[in-house]
Amino acid sequence: MNIFLALVGILAILLAIVVLFTWHTARKVESLLPAKGRFVDVPGARLHIRDFGDTHAGRPAILMIHGLAGQLSHFTYGVAGKLAAQHRVIVVDRPGSGYSTRAANTSADLSTQAAALAALMRNLGLGPSLVVGHSLGGAVALTLALEHPQQVAGLALLAPLTHIREDVPPAFKGLTIASPLVRKLVAWTLAVPASIKNSKATLEMVFGPEAVPKDFATKGGGLLSLRPSAFLSASSDLQALPERLPQVQERYRELRVPVSVLYGKDDRILDWKANGQALVDKVPGARLELVEGGHMLPITQVERTAAFIEAALQDLPAATATVIPAQAGIQASRA
Repeated sequence: MNIFLALVGILAILLAIVVLFTWHTARKVESLLPAKGRFVDVPGARLHIRDFGDTHAGRPAILMIHGLAGQLSHFTYGVAGKLAAQHRVIVVDRPGSGYSTRAANTSADLSTQAAALAALMRNLGLGPSLVVGHSLGGAVALTLALEHPQQVAGLALLAPLTHIREDVPPAFKGLTIASPLVRKLVAWTLAVPASIKNSKATLEMVFGPEAVPKDFATKGGGLLSLRPSAFLSASSDLQALPERLPQVQERYRELRVPVSVLYGKDDRILDWKANGQALVDKVPGARLELVEGGHMLPITQVERTAAFIEAALQDLPAATATVIPAQAGIQASRA
């Protein structure tokens, strides 16, 4: 009995040490990379956004949506700045990601996220806008266009997830914990130490065959993944995909806005044929561009990505560049 109690005591001490390490790491990361934008409250979420450039007559705004386990720094790394000289550019942490939060018991499914972003666009007074989505953000952008078509003038999709898949990329296997209770336990114990230990291999898979930029951890916001909230959000996003993506992908033929897709031929996370070609085959007038490269095009190929988005803007009907008054019922505050 004494031995058993001793083992329980040792386990409790070790657990406390790991939890303390996780808490300390998260606080250190947040002090190094604090929120730099402002917060907008919408139904079910408090969204952290950065708003660049100005509204120009005849030019639609651009809304940029990041992918799984990401945050808005994937776009502020370089692409947003290149577009902001001529356009109003809004980059957003998806609900639960980065510094955005999800209300308790709010679903992470695509429709709920799209509804939150539609509310954001109305709050900001945007007319129909070009929506840019990277990876999982592509699935959210497609859902937004289908379920809130009045907000979307066109889509520019970067290595988008467009079709449900049976397997999970090895880089995201750790997110496949079904039980919310177990996910929370792992988030506060094993997730952060494991992420640190496996970071090199994970990043090589996510970025490969292109090199990981040396400043990705800071300028690209990579360190923000070393927080329990980031693990929990990414896991919830992944778990929620089967709820809506199969229904969304059945509706692609209904899209009547210009759709442009950019994919790296050597993407190690998503296959360009199963997600890029499969989408454009269903959408009237959609176009697919292939480049040499991997999955993280907004960071590894800033110039090429910005040029692709500019080209997508040229495809939009001129009448879509409308600005409407901000919605009074949803509150915004400075970060």
